[in-house]
Formats: sequence, structure tokens, C-alpha cells
Amino acid sequence: MRERSFLIGMDVGSTTVKAVVTDVDTDEIVWRDYQRHDTKQPEKVLEFLKRIEIEVAGFKTDRTRIFITGSGGNGLAQYIGAKFVQEVNAVSLAVEKLHPECGSVIELGGQDAKIIIFKEDPESGRKKKLPSMNDKCAGGTGAVIDKINAKLRIPPDQLCQMRYEGLRLHPVAGKCGVFAETDINGLQKAGVPPDELMASLFEAIVMQNLSVLTRGNTLRPVVLLLGGPNTYIRGMQECWKHNIPKIWKERNYPLPEGVPPEDLIRTPDNAQYFAAIGAIEFGKDEDDCVGCYRGWERLEWYIEHGREEEKAAKKISSGGGLAASAEELEVFKQRYRRPPYTPARFQPGQVVEGFIGLDGGSTSTKAVLLANDANKTLLLKSYQLSKGNPIEDTKEVLAQIEDQVLEQGATLRVLGVGTTGYAKDILRDVIGADAAVVETVAHTEAGLHFYKDIDVICDVGGQDIKIIILKNGRVKDFKLNTQCSAGNGYFLQSTAQGFGVPVEKFADVAFSAKSFPTFGYGCAVFMQSDIVDFQRQGWRAEEIMAGLCNVLPKNIWLYVSQIPNLAAIGTRFLLQGGTQYNLAAVKAQVDFIEARFKGKELRPEVIVHQYCGEAGAIGAALEAARLFERGRRTSFIGMQAVRQVSYKTTRNEDTRCYFCKNNCLRTFIDVKTPLISAIQPVNSKVPLEPGAQRLIIATCEKGTVEDVDHMKNIKGELDRLKEENPNFADIAARAVFRIPDVPNVSDAPPRYRLTPAQKKRAALMARRATLRIGMPRVLNMYSTAPLFTGYFASLGLKPQNLVFSEYTSDELYKEGAKRGAIDPCFPSKLGIPHVHNLLYHAHAKRPLDYIFFPVIDDLTSDLACTAGSRSCPTVAATPEAVKAAFTKEGDVFQEKGVVYLDTFVNLADRKMFERQMYQQFRDILGLSPEENARAV
Repeated sequence: MRERSFLIGMDVGSTTVKAVVTDVDTDEIVWRDYQRHDTKQPEKVLEFLKRIEIEVAGFKTDRTRIFITGSGGNGLAQYIGAKFVQEVNAVSLAVEKLHPECGSVIELGGQDAKIIIFKEDPESGRKKKLPSMNDKCAGGTGAVIDKINAKLRIPPDQLCQMRYEGLRLHPVAGKCGVFAETDINGLQKAGVPPDELMASLFEAIVMQNLSVLTRGNTLRPVVLLLGGPNTYIRGMQECWKHNIPKIWKERNYPLPEGVPPEDLIRTPDNAQYFAAIGAIEFGKDEDDCVGCYRGWERLEWYIEHGREEEKAAKKISSGGGLAASAEELEVFKQRYRRPPYTPARFQPGQVVEGFIGLDGGSTSTKAVLLANDANKTLLLKSYQLSKGNPIEDTKEVLAQIEDQVLEQGATLRVLGVGTTGYAKDILRDVIGADAAVVETVAHTEAGLHFYKDIDVICDVGGQDIKIIILKNGRVKDFKLNTQCSAGNGYFLQSTAQGFGVPVEKFADVAFSAKSFPTFGYGCAVFMQSDIVDFQRQGWRAEEIMAGLCNVLPKNIWLYVSQIPNLAAIGTRFLLQGGTQYNLAAVKAQVDFIEARFKGKELRPEVIVHQYCGEAGAIGAALEAARLFERGRRTSFIGMQAVRQVSYKTTRNEDTRCYFCKNNCLRTFIDVKTPLISAIQPVNSKVPLEPGAQRLIIATCEKGTVEDVDHMKNIKGELDRLKEENPNFADIAARAVFRIPDVPNVSDAPPRYRLTPAQKKRAALMARRATLRIGMPRVLNMYSTAPLFTGYFASLGLKPQNLVFSEYTSDELYKEGAKRGAIDPCFPSKLGIPHVHNLLYHAHAKRPLDYIFFPVIDDLTSDLACTAGSRSCPTVAATPEAVKAAFTKEGDVFQEKGVVYLDTFVNLADRKMFERQMYQQFRDILGLSPEENARAV
């Protein structure tokens, strides 16, 4: 009987381990498995290797070679004798072997996403691959699905069968996984069912990858869907099959005849094993001495002893724990230890008058009671982690506030109520609050109420970060995290829970670490990947938690807020938000801020708000108090009515609004309480239960009613308010694109048309009356459009022939964003969709001759003594990026019969601008230097 030889391919990913064993002679797969490793990569690999040696018939170590890939493969290869294979190469080799007809690959892993497009090399005739992977962010990956699915508590079997087709989609962020979770939280609170939530998430992930990872290339059929999410989740497969054919149709991509486009997008057998299979394919071309399997004994030694040695070496460079010594830690704790909170005491029979503040945050709900005295003293507070429904959370925290009064024999009289946070508007409507306060305003009021002469307020909440810069007690500037939620408290909380540590014990556990690993600051999902790697190396829970605290201020100030020079914004820093209850996080922030002042004459003062977690609620209560002192009497329904609130939430096709063309889906909340003020529905599609009144959560005021007469009343009131309080930003945004009424300064037509030059110029001048120019409504065009439209109009072009793209909308962005080759800021990213809108809508209605999108190098400025007024390089170069997007695989402009002009202009230099416009348009409009000068 012959001795069998084997090849092992192993893919050690961020969340799973996949392994395949093939017989060398038959190339048959004789063993395979796919399992989550639950952050224990080495242990799972060891388990697989032991099982392989037992379960594969005829297995011998000396007749086996092993090749490993994946994010965790490189570090483990040395202990088992494996050769490491780069992931893209591994996947490509498997695809070329198993599916040579494949033109593109989309692989979604736990924390990475890959798109590989195969193109024929015109010189060699061989396929070359164009790979692309996510780098800075793990927003569009399987980890996001995992995280949100854990929150929705959908069983794995049910998740795999969840659909995309036929379900209502809602806006969900695709850029950042934490922001996606925030959107899901809000939609869940609004009553959106889980199947629609997951379908919306599938859409967000697919659109993010199509708009970013394709780098402007067209996916070539056949498209293979690989990786766990694409293999197991039916809705992900349906979403890809829905969106990819749209791109093929728009770009007129040639497809095989007689084959439905959806059939060109496939999930092959063993889709989750392709990287492991590809590792084996790589090994077949290696010498026999490469990748010789050494058994699992060295790996077991590494798990039990080796990684402790590896970690010890890293401890030397980490510089100890969060504090250099026990004495330093004790001094810090004495300085920042919060005074114990003692609820106010009341006398039996006392009537307690006060103001209530509610903060319905993303992860928790807070309530406070402020006294009706000169200092607005904090009497009572209540805190609760969110249960996913802001009404239920509010009922419980308000009941806790009132119970603390009633238990002492006193009674509570509420003089005013303010709300803030994500749920501020719905809470205002349900309980009849007096004010719904924007979070930045609430936190500023709370900070300045307790602390004077503050320069900077840093509020770190569950999923958001607010940096408020003050001057003389007024807000000068503020920064919010917009694209990424790295550096938030929710990530610290979820990590602690994963380690089985109560969040209240986080600081004590982190301070006990004598050393910690160094995290790279940035994407929270990538930091999760670092945690997995550090656990593999043997770092303990307390050391990882200390490392997360250490990187927190870098995420806040360098990554999210991008303010490296803290000395430039002030010296008195106030820390607020629930995260600041964690003294380990405070220690890292204090050290970071003080380090930014080294070598400077000024020293910073860092203060932690006495009630940092309740700051938002305090600010809301202060606003209610301010309104009371100005004569407002509260509209609050009362504590007893709050306790009795019951409700039913409805969100389906019967709740859709048809008062405008947007046809938005609304949420109906039927609340049962006798004191709430709401308009009774007339002829509603959703029956109203007896004794209930209806609140409608809609995207605009008109959608908050069902009856058309009521809507007209609301619209009339809105029109009156708009007339009394004009929105100057909106007025300017529309006025700037009106074609100015300017005199025609063009030359008279040539008297003589004898020479070819004279004939040509006469023809070009005559053409001005019919020439049509399209311009995108983006970026600096919002300030410079009158200059360009006035220039064209003064030369005789008709106003109706100067066409702008439509105003930015979700539809416009989604339709045109898939050609992007880079992932810049959102305003710059809009350039491609707006030019797409001109080509596929404006041009389709009535053909355009030119699209004019100038590269604006500098702008005019009203300021004196400035060194320069250059525009942002990313913004300035957007027209070039747009041109590249539409000419990458074929010249779309040429196909459409449109000429694209990305003229380089210097608006700050009049003479230079005059010359640049003349050089661009002299042969288009038949310009003379004199009339060009007059037009400018």
C-alpha cells in the first residue's frame, strides 16, 4: 500500500480559522473545517492540527507540507514549519484553478474586504490582477454584520436566511461600522423590524465596497462571491446580484447573450475555503523543502510558554503601566477622585420644586433634577443603560427620580423639562417637554454652569465625540466625529464586557497592569483586530484594557478631531461625558494633554466635570429653567401620566407619507395618556385604539399629520415662519446659481468673412447662441458660480443653455458614486455623482456640448495681509479625479459627445484668470483678447 502525501492549506483570519487538506497524488480534498476562533487563533490552529493528524487516514508528519495565509498566519508559521502566502495571491490562485472563467472576485472576511479584478494583458495575453483591500477602516466587512447581529440577537440560522429582495431599505452608514450601529440603534428605536434593518445593512456594505474598493474599475463577469458573509448570508448574495447588474447596464458592459446578469454573479462551492485552497496551489510550485510540516508541538510550546517570552520583550518598550509608580497613581487619584454623590434629603410633607433634564443617548439614558434656586443645585440623578427603546428608558429613569422624593415623604413639583441626545425630539413629544436642546448647547451650558473661564470642553460619549472650543464664555468653534467613531466610550465598554469585567471596574483593572501593548490609533474595528493579535501573544485582559485607555486620547485629538496643537486652543480643558467616569481613561487624557504643552511656557489645567456623565441632562434642565424664568409654564404631562404611558409603534407601507414626491416612510406611535396633545387622525389607514392619541415621527413637519387640511395648516405656518425667519444659507445656495443679468460685451460679428480665420471666428461666434455648457453644483462653485455664469452670459450664451446639476440628494449620490477610485472627504466625493448627473440626466434631456468643472487653485479674499488664499488640494484636484473616473475604462465624455473642460484658474489674480479663460475658450467661442477682458 502506497504512503500518502498531503498538503495543508490554512487561512487564519481575524474571526475564523479555515483549513483544507488535499492528497498530493489525487488533488482531492480529504479534510476541511471552518470555525470561529473567538480571539484564540493559536489555540484553534492547534486544535485543527491535532484533529488532522488523527482524522486524516495515512497522515504522516514527514510526508506533509503546510502553507498558511490570513491576518494571523504570518506569526504562527514559524512554529509549525509553514510557508506564509499573501492573501490576495492565495485567493487569486484558487480562482484561476477552480474558475478560470472568473473575471472578478469579491471576498468579505471578518475585518477585511478584497476585490480582485482580472484583466487581460494586451502584450502577453495573460491575466493580470487588480487587487484592492480596505486599509484604514473595516466599515464594510463581516465584523459589522457580527456586531449588529449581536445587538439584534438574531440566531445564526435565521441570519443566514435573511433576505434583501422586496424589503424596505433605510439609510445606514457604510463608511464606519460604529456609525452603522448608531443608525441601526435609531432605526430600531423608531420601530423598524429586524429584517429591514439587516437588509439596509447589506445595502450599506455592498454600496461602500462598490464605491470604494472597485477603484473606479468595472467588475468583470463572472463575479465570484467569497468569504463567510457572502457564502452563508442569502441577503448579501441578493444585494450583490441587485446592484452589480445596474453598473453593467449603465456602462454598457458587454455580457454573454442569453444569460441573465444575475446568473453571472455566483457563490461557488467551498467559497469560504478559497484562501486556504489557494495557499495549497501556491505550495505546489515551491521546492519540496519549503513548507515542511514540523508537527504541532512547537505551537503548543508557544501557547504555554513562548508568547509569555514574546510579551516580556514587548514590556520593555511599553514603559510600564498607565502610571510610572504607585505614588504617582495615588497622587492622580487624590486629584481626580470624584466627591461622592449624595442624593438630596427632603422633609416629610415638603414640596420639592425643580427642573428635570433628560439625555436620551446612544447607549444610555440619564435624568437629573435641579433645584429651583439661584445655583440650580443638583438634587437627584438617575442613569440607565439603554434597552433599545427611549420611551421605556425614560419611564424608568423618571420613575427613579420621583421615587427618591416619595420615599422621603415629600412630593415633587416639576416646573420644566428639557431633553437632549439622540432621542430628544421623540421624548419631547411623548412627555410634553418644554425644550429639545442640541447636544453641543446642552454640554456647553452644563460646563459653564459649574466651571468658569473654560477654553475647551471635551465630551466623550457612547458613540460620539464633541470638542467645543470657547472664547470669553462663548462657543468659538466645535468639532464632532463625522466619519469615524474611533475613541468612543462604547468600544471600551464592549471590550470590558467581552473580558467579563463590569464597566464600573474598568479603571481598577486597567491600573493593575504593569505594562500594556501599544495600539495603533484609528478605526475601532481594526483595534478589535489588534486585540485578537495581542491575545494571541498572551497579553492579559488588564494589559489590553490599559492599552486601550492609552490610545484613547490619540483617537480623540489626532484621529477624529485632528487638533495636534492643543496649546493653540486654550489651557483650561474640561472633560465631560460618561467615559470620563473611567479614571484610567482620564489618566491617559491628562498625560496626553500635558505632554502636548512640554517646552511651552503655559501649563494646562485639566478638569473633570463633577457630573460628567449627566452633563447633557444638566444642560437640558438648565434650558428648561431659563425658559421658566422667562415666563414659560411647563407643558410636561406630569410624573403620574408618564408612569401610565403605554404605546404601540407602527412603521409599514400604511404609514407612508404622500404629501410630497419623496413619499417618506413614517413611524406612528399611538400613546395612551389623557394629557398628551396630539392631532387625532382622520381616515387613517392605521386604526387608532380607543383612548390613544397619535404621535408621528417624520422627516419633516408636513409628515407629522395624516389629514390634508391639517397638513395645509402646518405648511401655512411653516411658510409664515420662513418668511419671518429667512434661511439665508438656503437663499444664498439658490441665488448663487441664478444666471446674472449682465450686459452683452461681446464683439460685433466680423464685417468681413474672407479669410479662413474670419470665417471660422464668425461661425464660432454665431454658435454661442446655441452652445450648451453644464456645470456641477459642488464645492467652490457655491461661491464662484456667478463669476463663470456672468462670464458666459456677457459673451452671448443664453441663460437657458447654462445648466447646473441637480442639488445633492441621496438618489443623486447613490446613482453616481460607484466610479470613485479614491475615498476622499464627502464634499469632494460628490464631484463624480454630480458630473454623472449632468451626463445621464441633463444631457439625456437636452444634449450638452461641454461640461465645465474648473480646477480652482486660489480664491479671492476680503482679508488683508494674508499670506495666501489657496483652496484645499483635495478640493482643487477634484475635477481631475472626476475626469480620471470617466475616462478610466473608456472615454464616457467622448461616447456621449460631450467635451470635458477642467480649466486651471487662479481667481485671486485677475490678470492670470483673464489669460487662463482666454486660452481655454478662444477656440471654443471665437474670442478676441479684448472681449475676453471685458467679460472677465
